[in-house]
Amino acid sequence: MKLIEYIIHALKYVYGLIAGLYFVRPVYSAIGFFSTRRFQKEAKKHKYAVLIAARNEARVIGNLLDSIRAQDYPSELVDIFVVADNCEDTTAEAARNHGAICYERFDKERRTKGFALQYLIEHIDADYGVKAYEGYFIFDADNLLKQDFISRMNESFDSGEKIITSYRNTKNFDDNWISASYGIHWMRTIRLEHRARSILRLATRVQGTGYLIAAEIIENGWKYTGFTEDRALCADAVVNGYKISYNDEAEFYDEQPTNVSIAMRQRIRWAKGHIQAIEETGFALLKNIFVTGGAANRHYGWDKAGGFQKLFNNLRHRFMSFDMLTIVLPYGFLTFAYKFFVFVMQLALIVLSLDNFSASLAPAALQSVFRFLNVNPQADSFLSALLLFVLFVLAGFVISYASCIFSAVYVLFMERKRIGKIKWYKKVWYAVTFPIFDLFGQLAMLIALFSKVEWKPIPHNVSSTIDEINEKMKK
Repeated sequence: MKLIEYIIHALKYVYGLIAGLYFVRPVYSAIGFFSTRRFQKEAKKHKYAVLIAARNEARVIGNLLDSIRAQDYPSELVDIFVVADNCEDTTAEAARNHGAICYERFDKERRTKGFALQYLIEHIDADYGVKAYEGYFIFDADNLLKQDFISRMNESFDSGEKIITSYRNTKNFDDNWISASYGIHWMRTIRLEHRARSILRLATRVQGTGYLIAAEIIENGWKYTGFTEDRALCADAVVNGYKISYNDEAEFYDEQPTNVSIAMRQRIRWAKGHIQAIEETGFALLKNIFVTGGAANRHYGWDKAGGFQKLFNNLRHRFMSFDMLTIVLPYGFLTFAYKFFVFVMQLALIVLSLDNFSASLAPAALQSVFRFLNVNPQADSFLSALLLFVLFVLAGFVISYASCIFSAVYVLFMERKRIGKIKWYKKVWYAVTFPIFDLFGQLAMLIALFSKVEWKPIPHNVSSTIDEINEKMKK
């Protein structure tokens, strides 16, 4: 039927417009391929607090605290604060035994990491004052820091950056294809997003852990309490005129799930948090593209800048708002939804009518092949229409799968020194299975849209020390 064909073409047109919003991503990828931002090595030493929200993490938190105490940064300038959040083990005792100041929290109703951080910052403010520290690091209990982590992040902070994220590596990259997929996922973001945005002095995104924020960001408290407090923080920071930078030399490790059910639980929680972030910050980011309220020059001393500098900052701020909006919007799910609806419409076209079921409904890449070969497949029977439909679906799947494999191969090659020595056949396996991990994310968004999601902790069992990780990387 003509109506169905019109609907299919309308969906393609709308999706094309949405995809066009992400026009800058290939530019970021190209810039990130060649370089990343570097910071001056000589820097003033600033005073920091380390914040760790931990639930039943007695097995791993001591190793994190030891790696912080072993930093080459002056220990008198770093205080460590832990909130033992609804713990049923000896997390609080382990934290205190390893030199941290620990607060215990018990609240079964408000259980997200954001609420735990809110509680911790309130107590720090009451006991010490938020401004007693110039900046705050945020880590998860399973993290491990390389010895120069704080020194490298201090260089970014001393350069004037207010929010800085770092290089996220994986403790258990080689455990199985799931942990490897997580590792590739984080490194892909570094390669395709962080490196370029940092060079261009834009706003990249922090991702849950391993980042530093200036005290002024939380001087009025921590207000990000959803499932993905990091995404809400990023969007709110950009709305208020802050950049978000990246330091490639500041490296830490964290543990990744190795179980499918736990990975899906985490991805569903992330997906629900992303939906919350859209609801909470989407309109503000959209509004900021057009009306900034002077936020562009409110920080970094730019309020006293000249006219041209203010104009440049204003334009940059508007673009950062647009750019962050493309991060907040779930592009992967939009692509998944588009493909699903086109699939349904094309199937309906076969059932209801064979007219005009032709190459015009094929994936764009396949249409290019048809044009090159100067052919135009046309259905004249139910069987031929069904064969064309199967061909189009398989072609779309193969193209998407191959593209995802290519991104995994790119990451595995470019980050090979930081991943460590892994047998070649394992790398092949990790690249081939990586698209399944991406599919998890799309399915998780679908589930999160139509279900109630509760916060549940992700178990951490890899009790490696930073010395053991360093030794492993040398082999």
